[in-house]
Amino acid sequence: MGRDQRDRRSRQLGGHRFVGGDLPAVNFRKDVLEGLARPQKALPPKYFYDAAGSKLFEKICRLREYYPTRVELGITKKSLKDIARFAGKRCALLEYGSGESLKTRLLLGALQPSVYMPVDISSDALRAAVKRLARDFPKLGIVAVTADFSHPLGIPAYRGKARRVVYFPGSTIGNLRRDEAEAFLRMTRGQVGANGAMLVGVDLKKDPTVLHDAYNDAKGVTAAFNLNLLARINRELGGDFDLKRFAHYAFYNPIAGRIEMHLVAREAHKVNIGSYRFSFYRGESVHTENSYKYSVPEFEALANNAGFKLAKFWTDPRRWFGVFGLVAV
Repeated sequence: MGRDQRDRRSRQLGGHRFVGGDLPAVNFRKDVLEGLARPQKALPPKYFYDAAGSKLFEKICRLREYYPTRVELGITKKSLKDIARFAGKRCALLEYGSGESLKTRLLLGALQPSVYMPVDISSDALRAAVKRLARDFPKLGIVAVTADFSHPLGIPAYRGKARRVVYFPGSTIGNLRRDEAEAFLRMTRGQVGANGAMLVGVDLKKDPTVLHDAYNDAKGVTAAFNLNLLARINRELGGDFDLKRFAHYAFYNPIAGRIEMHLVAREAHKVNIGSYRFSFYRGESVHTENSYKYSVPEFEALANNAGFKLAKFWTDPRRWFGVFGLVAV
């Protein structure tokens, strides 16, 4: 989590509880400096989602080429009753992400959870999502947690002993290396407990051309999203990246089974971030994101190793995307 538990603070807003506050900028600075000092320069994809990045990602989700959001929504609509039966009405629903998507709204309406706990690294995105959800679901108890859910986090106390179900849509788990994804699932298994469950959206392996187009859209929105990470470093850390000197580059690596996103230097130059200077040679890349794609047996094996059993699986007619219903064992 972004803060030590004892440093967290709670406050009331509109009848709902917010736990935690803005994550320290020092974490961002530390991760950027360490990442750019590596032989293969890299930046963590979790920092894509500042206010500007979040707006760009909303545009990506509406693109013709970017199928995951559209296909997962279709699966959710078609199988909503079955998904709700699997999770169980009045459960305690934890969502990794700010939770303002239509998929979340459908699930909240069907489940009527005893408590809803969205977890997000962006306090701004979290507050905006909770404001809208509180308006549309006035009887819903919300405990919003600002934290980095890629790290162990404490679940705030809530009334009752309802079954815990974690909802993790959008194939965000694909951003993790396979060993990281297994560790993440194991951590989640500990959070939900012996009677708990997880609903996780996973992008499935398919024609590489479809994958390539999804991350190289004709309008250049994904490129702007990728480059915004450098703009954020300039805004928040005093960097002097010239975005025109970098190009968005995304490709499918079939051996690793993942899309890789990079920012490639168009020419040799130097970049300053405060008192630190980094050199780039022409053609050098900064690795900004992985997006792993799974077969159903691959993800089932990963879940089994982490203490979950595959109980339900929902997919679309082309089997481009899957929603996995996992139960703790």
